[in-house]
Order: sequence, then structure tokens, then C-alpha cells
Amino acid sequence: MADQRQRSLSTSGESLYHVLGLDKNATSDDIKKSYRKLALKYHPDKNPDNPEAAEKFKEINNAHAILTDATKRNIYDKYGSLGLYVAEQFGEENVNTYFVLSSWWAKALFVFCGLITGCYCCCCLCCCCNCCCGKCKPKPPEGEEQEYYVSPEDLEAQLQSDEREASDAPIVIQPASATETTQLTADSHPSYHTD
Repeated sequence: MADQRQRSLSTSGESLYHVLGLDKNATSDDIKKSYRKLALKYHPDKNPDNPEAAEKFKEINNAHAILTDATKRNIYDKYGSLGLYVAEQFGEENVNTYFVLSSWWAKALFVFCGLITGCYCCCCLCCCCNCCCGKCKPKPPEGEEQEYYVSPEDLEAQLQSDEREASDAPIVIQPASATETTQLTADSHPSYHTD
């Protein structure tokens, strides 16, 4: 059994129909009738001395489980057993996306975009570095203020001058103690009237 070759995944989606003895356009009633007939014929209780019948019964059960589920049947009809494998790995909702992205034209588009942008460096520079270090940055609308750049040296000088001006007058008053009922601003007085 270990010497047998692994079965390859098909893309045609026909072998499960052959297991049940049906063609690809069979209805759900046809699938159910064929399953019941074959399940009775190959059931292990009716064939206790035949291990091949047990294997055939497992194949019939697998085919029935896939072909009676509408989503799995649709995936199987479109992509075969490879589609079922992809659905198992990535989820049933991602099967179409997987096959679109693994198509030759999607791969060619990815390579073309990589070549045209210099291994995606232009995309990274435009998104991460604000379009060529700000040279190609879009201009803000006329009503808004423009952002100005302040160098670190100018900012340091401004902070030092503010400290010198503030240090001329010492603070001589202790802060008042605060409680939960203390107002944050002394200017306003609370009013609970609704008039």
C-alpha cells in the first residue's frame, strides 16, 4: 500500500462523477439515487470478506459528500480535485482568487509592474517617502495653511529664549490643593438651573 504512487490532483472535475456512474450534468436526485444503490452494493456489512469493497465504499461516500454540497460541487466542476485541495488549504471563498492570481497573465502583470517600477522601488519611494522626498508632493488647497519646516537648531534656539524670558520672574505662590469637587477652570461657575 505504501508503494503505490500518490494520486495526482485533477483539474477536469469528472472522476467523482465516474465513481457514482454519472455524467457531469447529473441532478442532485440522480446523485442521491446512484449513491444509495452503490452504497448498498459495496457496504462493508454486506461484503465482510472483501477489503476492496470497503475502499470502494469510502470512495462512494467521499464522492457523495462533495457532490451533494453545492459549494464544493461548484468548485469541483470548475477546478477539479485541485480546486477542492485549494479550498481546504485557503478556504472556499478564496478559491477563485487563488486561481486568478496563479494564472499566467496575473504572473506576467506582476513581473511587468516589477520591471517598470525598478523592482517596486518607485512604488515604495512614492508611498513611503512622500513622492520623491516631497518634491512631487501635491500642493495643499489655497484656503489651508501650508506646513512649514522648522529646523532642529531653530527650535532649540526658540526653546532657550523662552526659558530665559520665563526665568526672569520667579514663581512665589504655592498651588492650591485640589479635590474631586475643585473646578478645573476658575472662570466658570456651575449652574444646575434649566431656566
